[in-house]
Amino acid sequence: MEKILENLKKNNMQPYFVQTKQEAMELLKTLIQPGQTVSCGGSVTLDQLGVLPFLRNGAYTFLDRYAPGLTQEETADLFRKVFFADVYLASANAITEAGEIYNVDGNGNRVAAILFGPKSVILIVGKNKIVPDLKAAAQRVKAIAAPLNCKRLGCKTYCAETGSCISLQNPDAQMAAGCASDTRICCAYTVLSHQRIKNRIKVIIVNEDLGY
Repeated sequence: MEKILENLKKNNMQPYFVQTKQEAMELLKTLIQPGQTVSCGGSVTLDQLGVLPFLRNGAYTFLDRYAPGLTQEETADLFRKVFFADVYLASANAITEAGEIYNVDGNGNRVAAILFGPKSVILIVGKNKIVPDLKAAAQRVKAIAAPLNCKRLGCKTYCAETGSCISLQNPDAQMAAGCASDTRICCAYTVLSHQRIKNRIKVIIVNEDLGY
């Protein structure tokens, strides 16, 4: 863990390590100021921490993608407004020992906001998402994250039916290989390595298993 935290620092990201979900929430409260405009990506980890009720407490201007009654067009417009937010919250699909953040996205709005736009990005990640390298990160998504998320979202994909990505059947398959389903969620692949804006990316690693 010390090696990962040090490598995140070397990559110009601000790392934190906490033991529990409760400690993560207490830390999060110090990283967001009252009155700031905040939004978040879709995340089982954030749900497990209770981040949504916290952001809805009235202290922040919350761009709430889950607000009842939003039309598809209104949701798309909200995703664009997120680029001007003060703070964006999300998780990650994997963190490598070299301090790289690996993410795979469907629509691309989550990874887009992580890469550019919001002034501050806070990623909350459970210890179960730590992997040795990028190859292991890709394998983790194909064998764990994508199948579980597709099943949760009701996507009609090969991995939702079988529990693993079809590309795992071919040892020579490239990282982005997968099914051809219209509901495929593995569309945009990103790796955060060295950051130009120091500490814009903040990574809270929690010593618990969280999310997929």
